[in-house]
Parts: sequence; C-alpha cells; structure tokens
Amino acid sequence: MSVKQQQAKEVALEAAGAEGPLYSSRTKIYPQSVHGKFRRIKWAILILTLGIYYILPFIRWDRGPNAPAQAVLVDLEHHRFYFFFIEIWPQEVYYLTGLLILAAMALFLMNAVAGRVWCGYLCPQTVWTDLFYAVERLIEGDRRERMQKAQKGWTLETFAQALIKHWAWLMIAWWTGGAWVLYFADAPTLVYNLATFQGPAMAYIWIAILTFMTYFFAGFMREQVCTYMCPWPRIQAALTDEYALNVTYRYDRGEPRGSVKKNAALLASGSPAGDCVDCNQCVVVCPTGVDIREGLQIDCIQCGLCIDACDNVMTKVGKPTGLIAYDTDINVKLREAGKPPLAARILRPRTILYAAIIGVVGGIMAFTLATRMDSGISVMHDRNPLFTRLSDGSIRNAYTIRIANKQTDPRRFEVRVDDYEPTQVEAIGAEKGPNGWPVLTVGPDQTLESRVFVTRPRPAAGKGNDDHDRHDLTFSLGDLVTGETVKAKDHFMMP
Repeated sequence: MSVKQQQAKEVALEAAGAEGPLYSSRTKIYPQSVHGKFRRIKWAILILTLGIYYILPFIRWDRGPNAPAQAVLVDLEHHRFYFFFIEIWPQEVYYLTGLLILAAMALFLMNAVAGRVWCGYLCPQTVWTDLFYAVERLIEGDRRERMQKAQKGWTLETFAQALIKHWAWLMIAWWTGGAWVLYFADAPTLVYNLATFQGPAMAYIWIAILTFMTYFFAGFMREQVCTYMCPWPRIQAALTDEYALNVTYRYDRGEPRGSVKKNAALLASGSPAGDCVDCNQCVVVCPTGVDIREGLQIDCIQCGLCIDACDNVMTKVGKPTGLIAYDTDINVKLREAGKPPLAARILRPRTILYAAIIGVVGGIMAFTLATRMDSGISVMHDRNPLFTRLSDGSIRNAYTIRIANKQTDPRRFEVRVDDYEPTQVEAIGAEKGPNGWPVLTVGPDQTLESRVFVTRPRPAAGKGNDDHDRHDLTFSLGDLVTGETVKAKDHFMMP
C-alpha cells in the first residue's frame, strides 16, 4: 500500500466515523538521490564525524612512561578517563555532569536557532542511515530502479545485489561495533588480540551487540526510529517558537499549485497561480517520506534535502529558488498578509540564555581544569571508638587518609596537621621526614590509603577549652619536591 493509499484509507475511516490506527502501517520508503548545497553539507559532516569516530582510538598522546599512550581512552580497569591532555578521576564525576549540561544546552540552542538541525545532520541514526542509503544506491541503483526491482520480485541479479548490499552493511556495522570497544582499551593491542582470537569475551559480546544494532537500525528501522522511538521530536516541539528557522514550504508563494502548463494557463487568464509545479520531488527525496507542503510535521528531521530538490526544479523551470527554505512561521504569515519579512532573530532571550549557560558552565569547567592540583587527600575519622585514652592520659584519634598522585612519576608527600597542635602524628608505612612529619611515597597515577594517628596531651585541669569534645583539625599534604599542598578538614575528638 502506497503512502497516498494509506492516507486515503485513514481519511475514509475518519469520514465514516471509525477510529483510525494509532500508528500507520510500515510503508517502505525509497528516497531519491539529490544534489545541492545541503546534500554537500551532509556529506561533509558524515565524512568528518565518521572519520573522527573510526580514527580517534588510534591517535597517540605521550603522557609519560607510566601512563597509557592513547589520546582518548576510557580505562575502566584503573577508573580513569583520558582525553588528550585531560585525565579525569572517579571523584571528578562533576566534569561528566558539566558535559551533560553543555550537551543539553547545545541541543536546546541548536533547536532554538534552526529546529531539528541535530536530527538532520549530526544524529548517529541519521549519519549511519545516510551511509547505508549510499551503499544501497551504489549497488542496487536509485529510487526508480529499486522500486522496479521490488515489483518484479526476486531474480538471480536482485538476489546477488541484495547479498552484496547486506554484506557491505554488515561490514560497516561490524566496524562500527569494533571501533566502539577500541575506546576502552589500547586500540592497536586490542585489534591484534581480536584478530588472533585472544581478545576478552566481553569485547566480542559488545561488538556483536553493536553490530546488530547498527545493521538493524540503519538498514531496516531507518525513519521509524526518528518517528516513533526517538523522544526528541516530542521534546523539541515544546522548545521551539515562531522565530526558529525550520525547513518551510512557503505556501504564500507556492499556492495554488499545479503543473507548469496549468499554472501558465491560469496566469494567462488572470487567475492566481503559485510557483509550485506539483512535481513531488520534495517528497521523493525525503528520507522519512514527509510532504513538507503539508506543513511542519513530527517526522521531518530538517535535513534540507527537499530544499535542494525544489531549488533544482525551480532552476529548470526558470523561477526563483527558495520556494522551500529555512524560514520562520512568522515570516510566512507576514508575507501572506503583504508585509515585509523579518530578518532572522538569532539573538533573542532564549538563545541568549542557552548561550550564557553554556558559557558559564564551560568557563567553570575550564577554570577548574586549569587550576586543579596534581594531588589530593581525603580523610575519614574512625567512628568506633571516636578517641582512645592512652596510659599516660593523652588522647589519640585515628583516621584513614587516602592520597592521590595524578602525576606519572612517584612522589613523596609530607603529612602535616595544622590549626591544632598535637603531640605526635604517626602514619602506618611512613618514614620520618626532614621536618619531623611522616612522609608517604605514592606511586605514579595511583592512590595510597594509610592509617594516621594523632595524639595530644591529656587535658589540663581547669582549662575551659579542653572541656570541649571536638576541635577543628586540618591535614596538609605537601609534595617534598614541588611544594604543592592540598588540605582536608576534620575534627579531633576529646573526652
């Protein structure tokens, strides 16, 4: 059943008072190839994004002798994330929060400026589906050839072409899954291990899962993912406004539509005629089968291919291009009323707000990255007992400290206690430093946990301050070579 037949059936059901289906039946779409500005932009973005995705794991970055040399690596075993010169530790999960905020605000900003521009150009589903369509056209031909072959049924030629097409799709999907796992281990080593069947079982499992998902979604589901599965079309509808640029059919110029001869006859008789020649090219090139002339629809991914198709037709019939273009709803209404259109309002309250949030969050993240220390300390006071009275009457508190060394060389740290003068500070596994404080050595890009005991004399009778049960305490961790110091606060408990 064709799209028009399905629509006619639903209209007939509504006219008869019957309730139509919630979802239309699956109608195979055969998008036609098109040439133009937006198609070239999509090709450039496809090559760029897939190039980054497939090549990035193999880029090297020298971090020193004790650190991985892969530029982008999610090291699950050692709980690290490496991105060129940036190294993120588990306790720095707030950077992930910041990235999620930036991604959301960037998506909102793109929507406020140009509608579903993300969906049309950058979404992985769109990119891989475009690639699969290109392979399909290369092997089986363009829209008309594929439709004719589908009507004729299976022949030896169509079977061979289908076999080659699905093999090519599987190879693309397989390398997509394979590239993904390379971000979680040293890429050249993992490729060798996988090729010699020595790789970890989990890598093979994830490659199989991602291969199937890419093959299924880009090869078969295609526009169904955008129409029914993706939540973004529903969300963006609540975020857009009349000043957002969307792919728009300028019905004020195009209607009433008709063939070239019919419109010429209407104009000759003094009757109104639009520029749309009803060639249907905007529909046949659409990857989701949308007729943009019916207005903005949830299926439309704003890819701009209908603009290229319409501009090509307008050029052939000798009319101005831009019958379908990125435009705003308010401009269409203004032109229909005989008023001049407004210039695109990129700067308006919502776009300024989104850009400001991106700037603030990005600035905070950049500042914290630029000023963060290469070492860290966390302190946890023993809960039971809170303190111990020694035989000489002095009071001892026990703590567990964790020291982080984020450099690729071993470092020696002096553990000091400030703000409250103790009698003695001891750390298990430490040596005595030049200033009398314990010194702990931490390996490259590692953490070290140690027990620390802080002791002070027994309280002197008659001193009110000594009756307090808690005193502020500050642990200072100093690098004996660089002098870098980090601090952590806790308390000293008294009887």
